[in-house]
Amino acid sequence: MEIIDIQAAVTPPAGGWLRRPVIDNRRLEETVSAIIAEVRKGGDAAVRKYTLQFDGSAPEVLEFGREEIAAGAGLVDEELKAAIRMAAEHIYAFHRSQQRREEAVETMPGVRCWRKPVAIEKVGLYIPGGTAPLFSTLLMLAIPARLAGCREIVLCSPPDVQGRLHPAILYAAELVGVTRIFRVGGVQAIAAMAYGTETIPAVYKLFGPGNQYVTCAKMLVQREGIAIDMPAGPSEVAVYADETADPAFVAADLLSQAEHGVDSQVVLVSTSAAVVAPVLAEVERQVATLPRAVIARKALENSRAFIVRDERQAMDLLNDYAPEHLILACREPMSMADNVINAGSVFLGHYSPESVGDYASGTNHVLPTNGHARAYSGVSLDSFVKKITFQELTREGLHGIGDTVRLMAAAEGLEAHARAVGVRMDANK
Repeated sequence: MEIIDIQAAVTPPAGGWLRRPVIDNRRLEETVSAIIAEVRKGGDAAVRKYTLQFDGSAPEVLEFGREEIAAGAGLVDEELKAAIRMAAEHIYAFHRSQQRREEAVETMPGVRCWRKPVAIEKVGLYIPGGTAPLFSTLLMLAIPARLAGCREIVLCSPPDVQGRLHPAILYAAELVGVTRIFRVGGVQAIAAMAYGTETIPAVYKLFGPGNQYVTCAKMLVQREGIAIDMPAGPSEVAVYADETADPAFVAADLLSQAEHGVDSQVVLVSTSAAVVAPVLAEVERQVATLPRAVIARKALENSRAFIVRDERQAMDLLNDYAPEHLILACREPMSMADNVINAGSVFLGHYSPESVGDYASGTNHVLPTNGHARAYSGVSLDSFVKKITFQELTREGLHGIGDTVRLMAAAEGLEAHARAVGVRMDANK
């Protein structure tokens, strides 16, 4: 990790202090667009073609049957099952607290307005497989979908060469009530759920993380009206550490994100070089012991440690960066938390590692990355509903508001709008 001292700086340079890893989006979009177009036209045959090409598997049957799901789920050992159940209970509890019914508002006598949350009927969940089968992400997505009342919850995940999914994915899917499961990954899965094939149903909204190809596919189908959870990019964490922070704790937090992928990024911010140096020494010591050390080391090449003037400059830098995960490992984390403006999820104090939020505290770990925390929230119960507005006017209510509406409509040159009110008012004189 490069160390950058910005104590004397007053304002950040154009584009901010730290750039994310950059990819060639033009070439990426060309590749992804071609796959989407072929799946849209060729359906299941195209899905099988790309599943063989990218995953080395050519499943004749794309959908998992009930017996196959049960058999796969049965391979999970009881200790892991218990852990998954505990995590699910906490995720249910946190997201159930978001079920709130809005009260009707009488904006003036005889004019009553309200909103009603209605579940999105069909949602598609993409769960990465491969080197990191993210069954925890399945919990994060399927549980709020179930609580919201989504009628159809479709899961796609890339299979191994035998056409299987990780048993924990199947167990989690069975536990939380996923309705259909398909052994399909990558761009072909996003295209199939967006437009439908002979076997895979089209859905109304797509959720879930993925590599740059999956993310690009989601962004491309969104252009054609398919809703997605949020723009996303590689995983990232920013840690603010003061002299009370334990270097081993901070290093472990940084590496917990660096091991996600070679394009991940981690950021350390402190007011003292005396804090930064032991943390980076710990990073070097710990990374050598990681099974995914090669991946983590590559991610560290994209990463930076900043020495800043004071807490205020630290928060300016962190809000400018808008991290997916923000850890405040300092003496007074709550006072700093009041100044957080841009972040996906925040972890306060020395005993709140980001990995707890990834798995079992109950909060959702599907979060905006790549600076999108400036404008987007993480996944919540609201992500799985749309809110329909209603209004009801009495005769007296219409007469009370009618002249206002007619005057405004006339000023905009929309006579039919004015007349729709006027004919009712005139009929009741």
